Amino acid sequence: MANSAASKVPSPKTSASASSSKGWLKNISSIAARIYFFLIFFQIPLFRVTCRSGVCTTPIHVTSSQLVASEVFPVSVTKAILYPGAAVNGLIQNKTVPSWNNLLDIYNLTSIKEASAVPDLQRLEVLAGSYFAVAGALVGLLKPGRMSMFGTLLIIWGLVKEGILGKPVNTDPSKAVYVYPTMLIALICAFSSVKYDVKKAVRSAPTRPTAKPLQNSSKSKLK
Repeated sequence: MANSAASKVPSPKTSASASSSKGWLKNISSIAARIYFFLIFFQIPLFRVTCRSGVCTTPIHVTSSQLVASEVFPVSVTKAILYPGAAVNGLIQNKTVPSWNNLLDIYNLTSIKEASAVPDLQRLEVLAGSYFAVAGALVGLLKPGRMSMFGTLLIIWGLVKEGILGKPVNTDPSKAVYVYPTMLIALICAFSSVKYDVKKAVRSAPTRPTAKPLQNSSKSKLK
């Protein structure tokens, strides 16, 4: 009897491994949100699409071109969003850090106000998804949510609509839509950053009362 009781008691190694696995599962949303932040703000190419500034390959490119053209925020805010990715790309490609003053020239944003807004208006899903992706990546560092997932799905739908359905019609092969494999990583991170509380959903489900026959009605039927 003593041996059977001792065998039922979990060993310290198994309990420690179980607690570590639970802790890793709890932190998976924050880890995915950080990876998504690095993909967005370090401007890892996710797609290639025609935009207002020429050809955009990241949600940061699409968002910054609209911010500079609409003048919703000061130019310094747009430069602060662009600078981390520009610094990383400059160190990788040219081994030099770009200048703060020449940042708009690098991304072809100096004359963005005179450029036509037709490319962005034809790709509203990509434009709106890029806004949500950038905002979701920034907010996800503090509190992971569904904003990054919603933005990524909007971008994918806009790219699929143009690439498969042909809307808008593109006759130039050099400006064709292209999706990089990193988009799949961004999609997985966007979904993984959302916290799904199954226990809370089960507890919040209302219990349906079971209908019981009244005693008076049953007696009247017997009579």
